[in-house]
Amino acid sequence: MAERAAFLANIAEIDWKQYPGHFGGALSKPLVAPETCRSGRIDHRISCYAPMAYVEEHVHQVQEQVYHVLEGEGLLTLDGKRHVLRRHDYVFVPPGVRHGFTNTGTESLVFLVVTTPVSDDEVPL
Repeated sequence: MAERAAFLANIAEIDWKQYPGHFGGALSKPLVAPETCRSGRIDHRISCYAPMAYVEEHVHQVQEQVYHVLEGEGLLTLDGKRHVLRRHDYVFVPPGVRHGFTNTGTESLVFLVVTTPVSDDEVPL
């Protein structure tokens, strides 16, 4: 395995991707991720969801996530409970919590996502 090094980039250099389970224009840029900089423990993305775009509800076995809304508003479900998230709201989602996120607003929903570890198959420390 090649040695990892410090990584500096501009957000414009990273392509938008629509990951599996994301629909209707739910796009993300993997800013710090194994595929962009060979990160070993953290996945940091910026996401932009068009109105009505969403990620289907799912559960992580070992991964922890933080969602931090920068613009817009959306509906987050946590184990069946619905929560509106708006600019400057953030949430921590531990492993085992069923969750999904939908843009229920009229403008783009832009948020940061931080996930650790990078794979849901890893055994936590």
